[in-house]
Amino acid sequence: MRSKILVVDDEPEAVELLEFNLKQAGFDVISAEDGAEALKKARSALPSLIVLDLMLPEVDGLEVCKMLRRDQTTARIPIIMLTAKAAEMDRIVGLELGAEDYITKPFSPRELVLRVKKVLQRGPAGPPEPDALKLGDLLIDRPRHLVTWRGKHIELTATEFKLLVLLAQRRGRVQSRDQLLRDVWDYSGLVDTRTVDTHMRRLREKLGPAAKHLDTVRGVGYRFVEAAS
Repeated sequence: MRSKILVVDDEPEAVELLEFNLKQAGFDVISAEDGAEALKKARSALPSLIVLDLMLPEVDGLEVCKMLRRDQTTARIPIIMLTAKAAEMDRIVGLELGAEDYITKPFSPRELVLRVKKVLQRGPAGPPEPDALKLGDLLIDRPRHLVTWRGKHIELTATEFKLLVLLAQRRGRVQSRDQLLRDVWDYSGLVDTRTVDTHMRRLREKLGPAAKHLDTVRGVGYRFVEAAS
């Protein structure tokens, strides 16, 4: 089945450009011109990915992102933010709200298609784990995309889950930010390493007490430790 992409932008020219290039790349495309329409179509069509402009009338893109993440039916749909804003804070806020990636206008259609493909390829890589990872009170079940701490379910995005699984599988070994960008985001040099720090901060907040397993190695990167330090 062809992946369905929801494009959300109030500029007709931008929508037309995105639709043409995404269709040329083999995707089915639906569009929305404001936040309310985006929420409605996301919930009814359940697209594989959403390209979301931040500067929308009435309900802006950041609020749309927040509402999509709060809704169980749309919480795991990956989002690429599209914005004319160059301020770093806008990008950080978007990532903290659960967006997977961002691209700034004016953009290269070829790069955007590449980003879409990369995000859609971020599912579990390699052969499936025969058993769940049980690390103290933390349970990571890859086949079921499930994380629990002392039996309590922890809701993670696809990228957060992949990041946690990778660190847990390589527990005890320090992973540099560049290595994590390559193995989790599939990028090499296209994304600032601060993207890793933003996702790690959000992952720690969601894990709560279980975040004790995530250790920061200053100047290097991160590692998963089995025992609390």
